[in-house]
Amino acid sequence: MTDDVGLRPFREDDLAVLEALLLDPAVAGEHDWTGWSDPRRYRREWAETGMLGDDAGKLMVVRGDERLGFVDWRRRRTARASHCWNMGIALLPAARGRGHGAQAHRLLARYLFAHTTSHRIEADTELGNIAEQRALERAGFTREGVLRGIWWRDGAWRDGVLYSLLRTDPPV
Repeated sequence: MTDDVGLRPFREDDLAVLEALLLDPAVAGEHDWTGWSDPRRYRREWAETGMLGDDAGKLMVVRGDERLGFVDWRRRRTARASHCWNMGIALLPAARGRGHGAQAHRLLARYLFAHTTSHRIEADTELGNIAEQRALERAGFTREGVLRGIWWRDGAWRDGVLYSLLRTDPPV
């Protein structure tokens, strides 16, 4: 098991990992590469919030001193007086397929439930991303359904799968 995986706030020297995962198609991987974007965006976000804001945030996924990738979350309004968190993950190629994703999902869910009043956390992934679906299920998330034609990637509309975890679900 990968119980030695942890989360920590970003440091400035982590920005190169974030930029590689989001701006380099070879590092991002098949399901996460969505095209070129503003390369200074993440440096501005770091300067403004240190990657931790009221409506969104990012934490590094680490194992000891080794950087494995990052997790992120953003507020999604669900009704006039309520919201949930939508979370995601991006791991470096060498960290994929080793159980680190499931552990990082678990840790982020625990963090969000411990430090916010939100009752629901959502995660979604492309229908073809079987590894991410398995990681979410190992982390205790429940598959809710298929979102038809939800993402545009690589010249085609892609179906997604929605998962959720409620504060009242049994811990995994």
